[in-house]
Amino acid sequence: MSDIWLAPAKLNLFLHITGQRPDGYHNLHTAFQFLDYSDELTFTSRHDGIINLETPLKGVSDEDNLIIRAAKLLHSQANCNQQFGVNIRLKKVLPMGGGLGGGSSNAATSLLALNQLWQLNLASHELKRIGLELGADVPVFIHGEACIAKGIGEEFTPAYPEQNWYLVLVPTCHVNTSEIFSDSALTRDSKTLRIRAPLNWEVLGKLRNDCESVVTKRYPEVKQALSWLSKYGVARMTGTGCCVFCSFPTEQEAKKVQNLLPLDLKGFVARGVNQSPVKRSLS
Repeated sequence: MSDIWLAPAKLNLFLHITGQRPDGYHNLHTAFQFLDYSDELTFTSRHDGIINLETPLKGVSDEDNLIIRAAKLLHSQANCNQQFGVNIRLKKVLPMGGGLGGGSSNAATSLLALNQLWQLNLASHELKRIGLELGADVPVFIHGEACIAKGIGEEFTPAYPEQNWYLVLVPTCHVNTSEIFSDSALTRDSKTLRIRAPLNWEVLGKLRNDCESVVTKRYPEVKQALSWLSKYGVARMTGTGCCVFCSFPTEQEAKKVQNLLPLDLKGFVARGVNQSPVKRSLS
């Protein structure tokens, strides 16, 4: 039996770093919203205990691939026997190192899909706990609802940002997350704000991404993309990746600006959604 599951992108509508913990992780204050723009994963049962990714990613070893790591961690923590195996195929759309959460989304979707495929019946909070071992962004993709997040990104409060259209630019560089978080110039003392509703761009436009200044100094391609997109509205970097975005009220307006892109800039248009596509499919 095969099944196709979506692994959507996310945006950090803002990202404030409020401190660094003794374990090296950083405490964050951020807003997550999903995009109706996704990788696709196909899971086919096998009954020999083998976890096989049929579409490996160039330059990513099995030991570092979050899809394989998620499947093996779930297999181990759920005490699965050797009858539980899977063949996995990935149709990759989301850019790597872009700040859209592609790897974390792939891991979360793998946990959700295999929980169903293997009939493990683990609760959402159990999957989030497993997901947090794989990365700080994995639980929000299991959660599947737009939210304000604190801690290392795993403490959620419901949020209902406007479901606008976004033009997302994808510069031709791969930002190293650990490099950004270890930079001595990174702001680490932003205050946790009480954000008033509704979560619209009148509010969000006054906030920021604390990683942006560090990234733009190291990666001129990101600085160029932000500069160009800022001509058409509030432009912001998402997460610690290279991708930058701007909000538009309609698809037509977003595509109108997309059509003006210079040849050396690439991007896509997608709708912001407050329930992820994979969460909708499970509802």
